[in-house]
Amino acid sequence: QVQLVESGGRLVQAGGSLNISCEASGRIFRNYYWGWFRQAPGKERGVVAIINWTGEYTDYIDSMKGRFTISRDSAKNTVYLRMNSLNPEDTAIYYCNTATSIPDIRNAETFRSWGQGTQVTVSS
Repeated sequence: QVQLVESGGRLVQAGGSLNISCEASGRIFRNYYWGWFRQAPGKERGVVAIINWTGEYTDYIDSMKGRFTISRDSAKNTVYLRMNSLNPEDTAIYYCNTATSIPDIRNAETFRSWGQGTQVTVSS
């Protein structure tokens, strides 16, 4: 079991930047894939960015390409999401999670549990 603690979310103005973090503890496998997910009110939670633990692979949903950057610090067991050029449509609760493959990351039913998430609110 992996324990996940997301942090760093806050209120920001449109066009601003924010860096959110996911600190993991417990059973961690370094060869796993990690993802950031978000859930806006009335919408399903879905993956928005993926990284493998070595950092050699990353992927993003189209709306995030060129704006957001996923990264990790293996020494700190932490995954980050650097968010630039934020707009109100980015407002959501952001979560992280880990799985053994990209298909599992993309399938929300893969995950038994989630952290509390961190709220990102972008004002217009």
